[in-house]
Amino acid sequence: MFKIYDISMTIEPSMQVYKNKESKIPKFTNTSNHDNGQAVYETRLDMDVHCGTHVDAPLHMLKDGETIETIGLEQLIGHARVVDLTHCEEFITRADLEPLNLQRNEWVLFKTRNSFTEQFDFNFVYLREDGARYLVELGIRGLGTDALGIERAQPEYPTHRSLFRNNIIIVEGLRLKDVAPGTYFMAIAPLKLTGLDAAPARAFLIGGM
Repeated sequence: MFKIYDISMTIEPSMQVYKNKESKIPKFTNTSNHDNGQAVYETRLDMDVHCGTHVDAPLHMLKDGETIETIGLEQLIGHARVVDLTHCEEFITRADLEPLNLQRNEWVLFKTRNSFTEQFDFNFVYLREDGARYLVELGIRGLGTDALGIERAQPEYPTHRSLFRNNIIIVEGLRLKDVAPGTYFMAIAPLKLTGLDAAPARAFLIGGM
């Protein structure tokens, strides 16, 4: 019997947002409702494209980089491996990744202590530059993390840029608390936007297939 794991963040005003910035909080505005004699109930949503679970496009960090519509759904659907990195306190290094026996063309999802809090952690676990270089050497296909950023505290953003320059897809803001390490069928569906640096996404894993 298969099981579906929703690994997306819920979009709501109380959700965690990057660095707790007011401008990052999604806003819902009721534009029509039944109490005012309207026939329909309607709501307007205003949100950052990097809000919650989202797919980054190279333009996010590379001048003249490709935009979100260049990442096809076929690149975001398939088998992925959840790896347990909950022992990492501050960052993920090459030494943390080498024992995992990661393979070329593999999709990898990092499960860290980030998944166990719903509050933004200014000291979230991130992928250090040497870890990113190792993944580039391996030639993985895509990388998902349970933080709202793949890196922090690194001048010039070498983790993002090395991954993007080597066509490795980055997904941020996953929720993996209830997902055991292992291989799953993965589906990530970003909003069908164009010309932008990212897109919010619904993401889920299917186990037992």
